[in-house]
Amino acid sequence: MDWTPGGLSRDVEDRRGSSGGGFGGGGIGIVGFIFLVIISLITGRNYIGSYLTGGGRVATSNSRPATSSPAEDRSAQLVSYVLDDVQHEWETVLPQEAHESYRHAKLVLFRGYTRSGCGAAQAQTGPFYCPADEKVYIDLSFWDDLRRIGGSTADFAQAYVIAHELGHHVQNILGIDQQMRQLQARNPGAKNQLSVMLELQADCLAGVWAHTAAQRGKIDQTDVKDGLSAAAAVGDDHIQKMSRGAVSPESFTHGSSAQRQSWFTRGLQSGDINQCNTFQTRSNESF
Repeated sequence: MDWTPGGLSRDVEDRRGSSGGGFGGGGIGIVGFIFLVIISLITGRNYIGSYLTGGGRVATSNSRPATSSPAEDRSAQLVSYVLDDVQHEWETVLPQEAHESYRHAKLVLFRGYTRSGCGAAQAQTGPFYCPADEKVYIDLSFWDDLRRIGGSTADFAQAYVIAHELGHHVQNILGIDQQMRQLQARNPGAKNQLSVMLELQADCLAGVWAHTAAQRGKIDQTDVKDGLSAAAAVGDDHIQKMSRGAVSPESFTHGSSAQRQSWFTRGLQSGDINQCNTFQTRSNESF
């Protein structure tokens, strides 16, 4: 991937020096506890011990200045570069293809734990987009977790993850996220299925950005292969098989490895957001 290291974007909020490790106020319940067990098994990190020794509560601030390794600094600069590049492209693509103006999202870098408009942001939950404050949250240690579950952490693999989260921002601007939440409220039994369709659409939108990057000579086939590797690693079937040795499609919330790769590829090849209507193709997909 062709990119130039530099400083951090003005759209980046660097909280690495003020966010504390841990899980934040209150108990997490049996579902949360099981999730911590699974994540601990996958990543090799003792999240259970951290939670129990902290009594379920930990400090959420740290007044010491942030320290980082050269590798982390490079990763932060890459994330910043991708953030700016993706948003710059959406400023052109969204008005042209959807007749909507694009507004910038922010990206928050943190360590361990911080607060978001959607509640606690925790390292073990991975990167996510919060529509309430229109920010992407990421602890850069996620790349270590991605590597442990077999995903590529090459530059474009990291770029795919950021572009996926910004795909959720595009969905928020277009009102798709809100419509999906309404559908879930009316049909709770389809909650997981609707979540899968939303996530696969974000993969396709990431592919739309990748299409523009390829046209500009920023990525090649090796980069695409790295991105597909990351998409496969975060497929629900892959994660479930690693964590418990069995796959339960009815519990998928993000889609299988094959589905995630397929929808990313669709966006990459077409460069057309109209090809990313996962809701329209519902009857043709195996969820």
